[in-house]
Amino acid sequence: MSEQFKEFFSWSWFSPETLQSFQWENAWALNLLWLIPLLLLIRKFVKFLKNPVLELSLPKRVRKANPWVLLRIIPSLFFFVSLLLIIIAIARPQRSNERVERFTEGIDIMLVMDISESMDLQDFTPNRLEAAKNTANDFINGRFGDRIGMVVFAGEAYSLAPLTNDYELLTDLISEISFDMMEAKGTAIGSALASATNRMKESESVSKVIILLSDGESNAGNVDPLFAANLAAALEIKIYTIAVGKDGMVPYGTDFFGRPQMVESYLDETTLREIARIGNGEFFRASDGGALQNIFDRIDTLEKAEIEENRFKETSDYYRVYLFWAIIAFFGWFALKNSFLNNFLLD
Repeated sequence: MSEQFKEFFSWSWFSPETLQSFQWENAWALNLLWLIPLLLLIRKFVKFLKNPVLELSLPKRVRKANPWVLLRIIPSLFFFVSLLLIIIAIARPQRSNERVERFTEGIDIMLVMDISESMDLQDFTPNRLEAAKNTANDFINGRFGDRIGMVVFAGEAYSLAPLTNDYELLTDLISEISFDMMEAKGTAIGSALASATNRMKESESVSKVIILLSDGESNAGNVDPLFAANLAAALEIKIYTIAVGKDGMVPYGTDFFGRPQMVESYLDETTLREIARIGNGEFFRASDGGALQNIFDRIDTLEKAEIEENRFKETSDYYRVYLFWAIIAFFGWFALKNSFLNNFLLD
């Protein structure tokens, strides 16, 4: 006996848990279950009208007290069980297993973040650097299938992370960024762009992006920012630039009496605009944390990975089990309906 055939003889097919676990292809057929009590009522009504001529020789009291009378319901039981199972089979019980395969043509993104001393100014909460870190983390966690790397810079550039899909590692590295990572003072935008471009030169991705975030003018490093931008453009790398902070007097620390101190901030917007133009990207100005978040959301919209989704639905039918038992019950009824059981002690 095959394993598949043996499964037909499991009582678990008739448990409420099993029946509730099914999806029903022809759910409307379950309404036919009302036929069973309806047929029982019709049968009782016909017997009432039949009014047999011949009376049984035994008293009614004996008939009711005799348990053997119950044998007469066995053939009818087989018939109604057969009918019940046929209705279940018509309703086609099924189970589906849906599998989803996602394919993505990912984007390579290098985040280039300024960590010079001016990023400690407090026109953002708690300062420009911490606001940028939090927003960068949100941006990374919102991506799917992209490789993301990280370069930080002050007076020199440092490659913090190569292109990777390990977003947890990236967020951990970003949380550890601090001002004391660099001894060299200043803002080396050109060196940072060159370092990011070097990380991406071997990339075979159809879309390559650098997001440069800075709050100052380039005054350090040995690479001109516009030269670095042209180098990136030659490798078909798109550059988005974000100018962080406000011009003019901004808060920085407190004085002896605990009052906020104000210092002057200057931002070289012209260079960042030109870098974005050369890199076929866009320039953004972020004057507070909310604006910075909106800018990253905008970039997230512009640079979306193309995701293809294939769904495979495997459906298994189980009506054969119930049809098998319906046939067995029907033949059982057919064999017993004219036997002595059906005529045992007539009503």
